[in-house]
Amino acid sequence: MKYVILRIYLSEKDTYKGKSAYHAVIEFLKNAGIAGATVHHCIAGYGVDHIIHTANVLRLGSDLPIIVQAVDAEDKIRAIIPELRQILPRELMILQDVEIIPPLSKE
Repeated sequence: MKYVILRIYLSEKDTYKGKSAYHAVIEFLKNAGIAGATVHHCIAGYGVDHIIHTANVLRLGSDLPIIVQAVDAEDKIRAIIPELRQILPRELMILQDVEIIPPLSKE
């Protein structure tokens, strides 16, 4: 079976139906039965606007990058992308092949 990582690049300020976009996405992924997902809160980054967003003690408000990663079989991930596009119509999404290394048994 082929496995992939879906990586979604967001911002702290992105929202969906009154909640943070990353929280909406992680709930969606869980409800869709995706094997695993992680939210990364980043300290710096920039996107197509080329404005650097960074953690800075002088800034009262922040708009730091957020990355959501989900791992599962390729067919399961591809099946949910149309629904994710409704939640996140403009955000960058990347699909990457991965090799899953199974954990050691507890014998």
